[in-house]
Amino acid sequence: MGDAEGRVALVTGASRGIGAAIAIRLAAEGAAVALTAQAVHEGDPRDPGSLAGVLARIADAGGTAIALAADLSRPDGGREGLVAAVERRLGPLDILVNNAGMGGYMPFLDIADQRIDTVFEVNLRTPWELCRQALPGMRARRRGWIINIGSAAAEAPAGPPYRSTLPDLQGSLYGSSKAALHRLTMSLAAEAYADGIAVNVLAPDPAVRNRDDWPSPDTSPEPVETMAEAALALATCSPDELTGRVAYSLSLLVELDRPVHGLDGVTEFAGWQPHEIPRSRLRQPPAG
Repeated sequence: MGDAEGRVALVTGASRGIGAAIAIRLAAEGAAVALTAQAVHEGDPRDPGSLAGVLARIADAGGTAIALAADLSRPDGGREGLVAAVERRLGPLDILVNNAGMGGYMPFLDIADQRIDTVFEVNLRTPWELCRQALPGMRARRRGWIINIGSAAAEAPAGPPYRSTLPDLQGSLYGSSKAALHRLTMSLAAEAYADGIAVNVLAPDPAVRNRDDWPSPDTSPEPVETMAEAALALATCSPDELTGRVAYSLSLLVELDRPVHGLDGVTEFAGWQPHEIPRSRLRQPPAG
């Protein structure tokens, strides 16, 4: 039996990247996973970067997954009733992963009103709405796991002087939307703690790419496998031990001394085990 055997998960933004990796990893551990996308039959099943490809990969491995259409950038895009739709097909929702996100860095005065609305719809309003849909059932069952995918861009730039990086100098929109998501998560964790529900932020460190072979953990961007492993830890943890955290994936894996597996949940992912991750890479170094 896998760590998520018998549980039902909803992962937004699951057609590629971090969302796809988390969905595949949860399915490999026995969860029945619902994926969201604007079109449920989007892409070629042979394409690993499409929603159809993610569904096919989970099915080929013997897992269970469904797709539900939802354009999360619009209030009327299908997010209303999304949790109920998942539960009609798969059963009560145990795990909610709010991964769908919209970003981009640009100077403050160049940001149009429509862009502001769209970014906040995807990055804040959608997680808010889905948490509101999921929480009553989780409270009634006295268990649940909510993971909101955050970002280091939510942190205030250090200065003056300031670094000449895009997150520092052009992060007003994306950074503020993620900062609001972080704060929402902390409040919800406090409210839901007595109900046995874990609510956490998980952020990558420092950037995630899809590639199989990295030259060195000292210099390479983080692979999706480490994000997926950290998400699995937060989707199966005890709320008494892990809730109300803004967790960075590599730091969390080192803190928990958790082995990192491939997305199949079987093979260990070489080069990125906790003892192999340079401490210089950690945003939250372990005490001592």
